[in-house]
Amino acid sequence: KLALVQAATDLEMGTLLDVGCGTGEFAHTMQKAGWRTKGLEPDAGARAFAKTTYKLDVGPPEELYRLGGPYDAVTLWHVLEHVHDLHGYLDELRRLIGKGGVLIVAVPNYTSPDGKRYAGDWAAYDVPRHLYHFSPPAMGELLALHGIEVTDMRAMPYDAYYVSMLSEKYKGAETLGLLSAVLSGTKTFVGARRDAMKSSSVIYVCRRA
Repeated sequence: KLALVQAATDLEMGTLLDVGCGTGEFAHTMQKAGWRTKGLEPDAGARAFAKTTYKLDVGPPEELYRLGGPYDAVTLWHVLEHVHDLHGYLDELRRLIGKGGVLIVAVPNYTSPDGKRYAGDWAAYDVPRHLYHFSPPAMGELLALHGIEVTDMRAMPYDAYYVSMLSEKYKGAETLGLLSAVLSGTKTFVGARRDAMKSSSVIYVCRRA
């Protein structure tokens, strides 16, 4: 992720906002690399851990609407699908990435081969925690509504194995479940190496349109 941010921004060091930072491991990695980092996280326990363990500047998610900017990079790793105020968030994210900044969003892709294979048992639907589900074309249209352009898509190919194993568990599969999950994950993995739009999860690298 550090390498991706550096490549997308063409910066070795800069300013980063990590929305949904959890316990802060990614933000801490960026901080160690010389980036000035800010995190937002809804879970109070995770915020406390990030502050105590990594000395990170972490606030609750409602701070998003009060933050100044711009940031060189704003990241959301499997966060956007949890956001209640989807359109309000995207307006704020566009404001915060500024003119030369990048927005990096990773979300599940229900049109992936494993998504189609498991259908209603696909673990990445994760209802009711996931409020929205995105395909690559839908993400492009959604972001365009808010003046944000997708400039690159990257696969998260290993997600397919984890999601497939959970999906087999939801199906109630036991003896053959692991083998089936490996076969499903491998099919998606191979496809995603050729085409990010086939990945179980997709990383969207975006800029202001």
